[in-house]
Amino acid sequence: GEIVAFPLAGGGAGGTMAALGTDSWWKKTLYLTGGALLAAAAYLLHELLAIRKEQELDSKDAIILHQFSRPTNGVPSLSPFCLKMETYLRMADLPYQNYFDGKLSPQGKMPWIEYNHKKVSGTEFIIDFLEEKLGVNLNKHLGPHERAVSRAVTKMVEEHFYWTLAYCQWVENLHETQKMVSLFGPFSDLLKWILCHLTKGIVKREMYGHGIGRFSEEEMYTLMEKDMRTLASLLGDKKYIMGPTVSTVDATVFGHLAQAMWTLPGTRPERLIKGELINLAMYCERIRRKFWPEWHHDDDNTLYESEESSEASKTYSPLQDFSFYSRTETFDEEGNSISQTPDTDYTGHSLFDSDVDMDDYRDHEQCK
Repeated sequence: GEIVAFPLAGGGAGGTMAALGTDSWWKKTLYLTGGALLAAAAYLLHELLAIRKEQELDSKDAIILHQFSRPTNGVPSLSPFCLKMETYLRMADLPYQNYFDGKLSPQGKMPWIEYNHKKVSGTEFIIDFLEEKLGVNLNKHLGPHERAVSRAVTKMVEEHFYWTLAYCQWVENLHETQKMVSLFGPFSDLLKWILCHLTKGIVKREMYGHGIGRFSEEEMYTLMEKDMRTLASLLGDKKYIMGPTVSTVDATVFGHLAQAMWTLPGTRPERLIKGELINLAMYCERIRRKFWPEWHHDDDNTLYESEESSEASKTYSPLQDFSFYSRTETFDEEGNSISQTPDTDYTGHSLFDSDVDMDDYRDHEQCK
């Protein structure tokens, strides 16, 4: 994001006015229109990123999750860490409320939470905080060795695999990512272009500082493939990373692999996860169906339509934005509370892991 200025003849404000006075009418119109567009873009950018003076949220005994707005392609988030945090809350069955204000935490992080007026940022610190305050623990069934492996996998994913995903999303595949960013208003397309290219510059700079960005594109994708193959080997034919029961590391791995599954069309990570490493794709589907029953995807062969829907006209339950969510309670399209069992979708079909088991994976391997 660089701004290049071309000085007009005469210099200073007087020179600018003199230049406008001698130019033809169409050049004057071009100058004024361009200036108006830049001013409008700057104003909208300020409105999006500035800390807004809004009514203070009442976070008494309530988890308020601050994260980026939902993208337009139906995926809950383009941020692996936001998706990780929201998936963790669902896995732990902790009711929460989303708040899409675009406001970063005091540490400049996203996502972050408020609970009883306490602000916590950084997904690792958020999880530690919730475990201490609410007594939840998705890792209680793990032994010391398994906890160590879980942490090692988490750090590989968040400190290494994440950066190659970020490169694919915000540098190589920027045009497709820009289509998914959710912004509205008269200059939304221009603002999305500005934000995406600013993000591209930030990602490249931070990757260079990290060190991984100093390699060639081919070398970065080689590192990405090694990470994905490591995850596939570690998962094997198990239901979850650490065995038959979900743990915190699954929220981390799912948050990142979901980007390859559903936000990077036509890219190498998508081809790899949906091709050779099919067990990772089945793993993502398994978690999506169990903990995100309202998340519908066009390529999904399982329908989440209401009973009144016909085959000719299907309606899908949208992702809940501002309503409180828990696995034991959800809301209809009008926002009215409706009962729902933890492991069934809106049609009453089971969402247990057996719905997406490894039989297809074994058949796939036998056909190779």
